[in-house]
Amino acid sequence: MYFTLFITVLLTAIVLVVGAYAIAKLIGPRSYNPVKGEPFECGIPTRGSSWLPMHVGYYLFAILFLVFDIETVLLYPWAVVVKQFGPLALVSIGFFLLVLVFGLAYAWRKGALEWK
Repeated sequence: MYFTLFITVLLTAIVLVVGAYAIAKLIGPRSYNPVKGEPFECGIPTRGSSWLPMHVGYYLFAILFLVFDIETVLLYPWAVVVKQFGPLALVSIGFFLLVLVFGLAYAWRKGALEWK
């Protein structure tokens, strides 16, 4: 039963993707201007190479943001059902928060939150 459902969902997804691509190719505007392929930002042509190295601090900051964003997403449902599970829920979320606090302290100590 699940295999049939899986095949049905997979085939539906493939048909929808291929169909959307085909419709876009058929009725979409066609412009073969070479200027259209040039990189630009805000209407101003770029100078030099568009491939610039990014500072690793941006990636670290983004990862830390995602970790604490996920924490918020997980804390909300826990807060809704905490009365149903009693002390075990409190201990488990306390451990979860402790791990996050240790992770934040580690990142802070390593200087991941400082902009240089």
